Amino acid sequence: MTDRPNRRAFAARPADPEQWIKSADAASRDGRSSGYTARLTIDITPELRGRIKIAAFQRGVTVADMLRDLLAREFSEDEGDLS
Repeated sequence: MTDRPNRRAFAARPADPEQWIKSADAASRDGRSSGYTARLTIDITPELRGRIKIAAFQRGVTVADMLRDLLAREFSEDEGDLS
């Protein structure tokens, strides 16, 4: 029997917690974000999902863009750390 290389499992946690979060300093030279995104999953009711989709359609934007803008307004960088 051959030995398998000692690799981290698919869902293994990194030893350094800082590796879990991409640096907020990842901006390009012109000040725009680098294009890095992180997926956020939340559970909502089907009714709320429907209202969100309708609102995005009426505004002519995607649900993702509308929610990104909403979250950016709610958690602006100007407020700093609230803890």
